[in-house]
Amino acid sequence: MVNIRSATRADIKAVHGLITELAVYEKEPDAVIISAEDLERHGFEENRFDCFVAEEQGTVVGMALFYERYSTWKGPTIHLEDLYIQPQHRGKGTGRLLFDSVVREAKRRHAGRMEWTVLEWNEPAINFYKTYNASLDPEWHLGTLNSAQIQSFQ
Repeated sequence: MVNIRSATRADIKAVHGLITELAVYEKEPDAVIISAEDLERHGFEENRFDCFVAEEQGTVVGMALFYERYSTWKGPTIHLEDLYIQPQHRGKGTGRLLFDSVVREAKRRHAGRMEWTVLEWNEPAINFYKTYNASLDPEWHLGTLNSAQIQSFQ
């Protein structure tokens, strides 16, 4: 049986491992530059994010990491940064339990919107979000500046 709960400090190494697995799945195996210690500090000392974990028989097998943003059009917004379930634990409804927990949290916080991004080639994820009748807008592009670009800014 899967248990969904808020992550604790004791879960951070497992969450970091899941983030690393997700990076490999998304074909970016060297993209994760944060450490478990960074995650612990950012999540529990600086309160920069919240995280739900899926636990099965005492082992963390999935996570949903999210944080609050503010939309000038919609007001408080929950941004789901990552939702990931280990491949051997997929197909049991764990992703739905995690996603539902984030939706309930968005509702509890009176969010005007909940948002996330999904890679255009990730058909399993796209099909999952479609079951929620979610809007998947092809007109918006994700813009980023990486750490080096930010640091070199004059």
